[in-house]
Amino acid sequence: MPVTELKTPVKEAVSTKKTLFKRKHLSLILFVLPAFVFYLIFLFIPTVGAGIYSFTDWNGLNQSYNFVGISNYIEAFQDDKAFRHSFIFTLKYTIFVFIIQNVVALFLALLIESRRKSKGFFRTIFFMPNMISLIISSFMFSFIFTNVFPELSKQAVFSILDQSWIGDPKVSFYSILIVSLWQGIGYMMVIYMAALQGVPKQLKEAAMIDGANIFQRVTHVILPMIMHAITICSFLTLNGAFKVFDVVYALTQGGPGTSTQVMALNIYEEAFSNNFRFGYANAKAMILFLVVLVITLIQVSVLKRKEVEA
Repeated sequence: MPVTELKTPVKEAVSTKKTLFKRKHLSLILFVLPAFVFYLIFLFIPTVGAGIYSFTDWNGLNQSYNFVGISNYIEAFQDDKAFRHSFIFTLKYTIFVFIIQNVVALFLALLIESRRKSKGFFRTIFFMPNMISLIISSFMFSFIFTNVFPELSKQAVFSILDQSWIGDPKVSFYSILIVSLWQGIGYMMVIYMAALQGVPKQLKEAAMIDGANIFQRVTHVILPMIMHAITICSFLTLNGAFKVFDVVYALTQGGPGTSTQVMALNIYEEAFSNNFRFGYANAKAMILFLVVLVITLIQVSVLKRKEVEA
């Protein structure tokens, strides 16, 4: 009889625990469900559809189309010089943005975080450009490059500004770079600052007591401790740089000629300007998707290992 009395409360406790466990998981599923539905409708299904249409000659208008196998991919790699040029230009742009944006953002984060006062002020000032849409920033800088700089260049002090910032193929790349960095550095800086606040003061003080200079403290103490932030910022920078479209479209429209045409703009023009070749444009889009996927996986796996070592 005593044994039976002991078993009943235990069973009730187990049953209650299972019920709470199910309710907890059900609530989590309900919270995630709206985002999952949006992801499924607006990202996963279109990606699968693009993969299917990349093997067709669909023009985006007719209901009928023919499967052409991998001929679209062969044409993109062998015959499409504009697409190959856009890939090289996008890669060049990505390298510059990746290095400069992360280095400058980290430097600003270290500089502002070391201040005892005015942290909030400087953080707000450098983050404000990110609050403006990149397309608006591009139109704003287009006005500066074409109207403000020519007037300033009339003064001897600013004669270096006497450039064709958008019309010269050699200079237009740097115009795009300036706008992208101006708009994106502040966002990365805030992420780095949040990570720096999590570095224990005891470690930095111990390094100072051991005689480590500022460079040694940054490289041997701070950087390993914020490696997770470096992983996130590197991922965001690479992803955004490879898929860049708006700043180029608003600032140069890929010109002069096709000298500043990025992969996303090349795909857009193939689909909507060059005879509506949606099937071929989808093949190019899948190539861009695979390039971003492979590079991102390599970057994340390499930096994740460094996080474990840290």
